Amino acid sequence: MDTVGVTGGAGFIGSNLVSRLIHSGYEVVVVDDLSTGLRVNLKGMSCEQHVISITDSSALRNALSKCQTIFHLAARGSVPRSIKNPVGTHEVNATGTLNVLEVARQTGAHLIYSSSSSVYGRNKELPKDEFMWLGPMSPYAASKLSAESYVQAYSAAYQVPTTLLRLFNVFGPRQRPEHEYAAVIPKWIWLAMQGKSLDLFGDGTVTRDFTYVDTVVDVLITAFEKRVVNDGPVNLAFGNKISLNEILDLLRIHFPNLKVNQLDNRLGDVKDSQNAPKLISEMFPKITPKPFADGFFETLMWMKQFGPNYGDDFKTLT
Repeated sequence: MDTVGVTGGAGFIGSNLVSRLIHSGYEVVVVDDLSTGLRVNLKGMSCEQHVISITDSSALRNALSKCQTIFHLAARGSVPRSIKNPVGTHEVNATGTLNVLEVARQTGAHLIYSSSSSVYGRNKELPKDEFMWLGPMSPYAASKLSAESYVQAYSAAYQVPTTLLRLFNVFGPRQRPEHEYAAVIPKWIWLAMQGKSLDLFGDGTVTRDFTYVDTVVDVLITAFEKRVVNDGPVNLAFGNKISLNEILDLLRIHFPNLKVNQLDNRLGDVKDSQNAPKLISEMFPKITPKPFADGFFETLMWMKQFGPNYGDDFKTLT
């Protein structure tokens, strides 16, 4: 069996991926500095763990030297967080990705990289496809676009086998709900469970193309096992266009007394996001995405069962 590396393996998507890989019999090496990932996400999983940053090139090389495939999921996320600290975001997302690519160049590993739909930014045309112009609106988006460029450059200049997947809005179990930079779905569920009010930025008509984490893991593992290699990016989303108001309606089914504070639009946020899923469907024809409402219900049930037990492992993000 192959030895597989996962950067950001203690994080939300990473830990779901690690769990599936171990279940499939692969040897897994996890790299995570635990700045946003949680040890509890890997509890009970038999994998080699390295608590290091991807900005530490020497430690990274030592940790991943025996991996035939590297899933590069580690990132400093959040648009507001990047506006607050653009240099820190660049160091992890751009320079850190360069460090991971150097390991892949030296070892010949297949690199599977997760980028972000935020790179479209100022391009308001919908739905998005892989051939549109890009216009980042935040340091986070700019750092992910920089990393995309490095991935494509290493593929062209050094023949590093790469798969470049551009994720939209992923949600599901193990997604941190409690900090100021948390994604909207886990954060709102977490607050609703505690009877606290939710902050709604704008009028609720903002839309996102949400994808359940199990579907994302399906694509990642298929790309690995089938060795799917591509020259350019592939958008990993399936054409959902879910508004914040629709999420509130689902929440009210379980929390009838939901309280909502309506605030001004947030700096750097894109109004709407939706993928044209033609390319992803052609490249991964056997993958059927889980319907949004089903994924939302599973996320809610997981949060009710396990979310409160995560409290001691949470940390403040800066």
